[in-house]
Amino acid sequence: MSWHAWLTLVVIGGVFFVMARDLVSPAVALLGGVIVLLLGGVVTPEQAFQGFSNPAPITVAALYVLARAVSKSGALQPVVNSVLGRGTDSRTALARLSFPVAAASAFLNNTPIVAMLVPQVSDWADRNRHSPSRYLMPLSFAAILGGMVTLIGTSTNLVISGLLEASGRPPLGMFELTKVGLPIAVAGVLLIVAFAPMVLPDRKPPRAQAEAAARGFTVQMSVVPGGPLDGKHVEEGGLRHLQGVFLVEMERAGELTAPVAPNTVLQGGDRLTFVGQVDVVVDLHSLAGLASAEEPHLLEFDSPRHTFFEAVVGEASPLVGKTLKEAGFRARYQSAVVAIHRAGELVRAKLGQVPLRAGDTLLLISDEGFRERWRDGRDFVLISRLGGTPPSVPRKVGIVAAVGLAIVLGAGFGVLPILHLSLLGALALVLFRVLTPGEAKNAVDLEVVVVIAAAFGLAAALDVSGLARAIGGLISGALGGLGPYAVLTALVMATIGLKAVITNNAAAALMFPLALSTSADVGLNVRAITVAIALAASASFLTPIGYQTNLMVYGPAGYRFSDYARLGVPLTILVVALILVLVPLEWGLTG
Repeated sequence: MSWHAWLTLVVIGGVFFVMARDLVSPAVALLGGVIVLLLGGVVTPEQAFQGFSNPAPITVAALYVLARAVSKSGALQPVVNSVLGRGTDSRTALARLSFPVAAASAFLNNTPIVAMLVPQVSDWADRNRHSPSRYLMPLSFAAILGGMVTLIGTSTNLVISGLLEASGRPPLGMFELTKVGLPIAVAGVLLIVAFAPMVLPDRKPPRAQAEAAARGFTVQMSVVPGGPLDGKHVEEGGLRHLQGVFLVEMERAGELTAPVAPNTVLQGGDRLTFVGQVDVVVDLHSLAGLASAEEPHLLEFDSPRHTFFEAVVGEASPLVGKTLKEAGFRARYQSAVVAIHRAGELVRAKLGQVPLRAGDTLLLISDEGFRERWRDGRDFVLISRLGGTPPSVPRKVGIVAAVGLAIVLGAGFGVLPILHLSLLGALALVLFRVLTPGEAKNAVDLEVVVVIAAAFGLAAALDVSGLARAIGGLISGALGGLGPYAVLTALVMATIGLKAVITNNAAAALMFPLALSTSADVGLNVRAITVAIALAASASFLTPIGYQTNLMVYGPAGYRFSDYARLGVPLTILVVALILVLVPLEWGLTG
């Protein structure tokens, strides 16, 4: 291999290491790798940044706008009420949930679908005395399976289509994947319905654990009129840095203040609510100037005077690795965290000193506008109001439906390329005032767009450096004698393994040049191999960090990391087996 190939290998290895250790966000890792290869002379500026002019990331960005319009219009909110019903049979409920979710995910980004349905499914499970853990992982997996059915079902399919087009080959058609993706989705959902009730444990979600534990860590105290605290600031009175307890709200003359600022002046009769460890809240009774307001009690989670939310920390969130204090949480978000839920358990520590991790679920108190302020940011991958999401009045559902249908049918019948249709659709949603320009801008997940674009640069480096040919030669030399099925199996399994370390889009982009090189050496059908890689890269069922929707349900359901393998392993085996059988039947392996 040339030194360019060795440098590419080292850089890509470094990118893998950085992403596997979560040292920086995937976008920073991939773009940083591309820049190093550009400075090293491996790729030209045109090759390094070709992804930013490729249709794939731009199409993904436009489809995010459509997904945000669907979410805002409330078009999918009636789904749970209409399909789950009032029955108590878990398999029937799973089937009635999973099939419509998979169908919707074939045409819409699965992230907003899951975000909209998580609180509704959780509330339905609570009302029917089921554990949400029985349904939320299947919800995520069904959305992933549905994404395999069409070109726009997931960004991974658009990445492979863009790479095919960049290599001088025809892009994927709107329904070209359906011939294989639909049987995989149907079989996968059937497996979920059959296996999930047997293998998924009953976990107690954060809201249930907080309610059960609230008598232990919630206490209300009153400021004694004329006492040492009357007329003092919160911080001056020593209530800002109490060990093991946290002042979350203050009631004065029927008016509630939450969070309570350090410079708030206390007055006699103020009713203060503290949250903390059961073994230290008793210390509040010894503080001069405070008197017990009443016995420890359970906070009302849906009080008309204050609102509680669950917010799941995302992988790209600026909160990751920081404590609430370091992040300035109360000032930044106008909210107070009352509990942190991690890996199936409530964190028992002084909350302000706990470094946050991706997947942590924060139970917080804030005003009604918290969700709208932060729903489109990267800080949280899911925000749901405890006590259920209030039903919204559908707004301009007809316009959203017409735009979505026009994109699907236009692409299906070849009226215009998917890029043109998705951009026209996004523009129409703004012109018809379904979304404001600001909402459309905030709807685009720039992290995903940059990951896709940067992955094209790494794929180009694999190709032009000769590294792809070298690795392809090793694969063909080792497995070529065993036949095309052995090579296809190796490439699919390599994609699955790569997907466990890096994002699905990056895995697909990096496997593409390897597939081209190996196909040329062994005489395989390039289209068959690339379709197999696209489907394998979407099979994210093994871990909560494998895909964003998996992370979104991780905290709210109270899952543990190992829970995903219970259902994810058999589902991955099924998907891989069907890829290896159906792709050769449809496209043929040689040619």
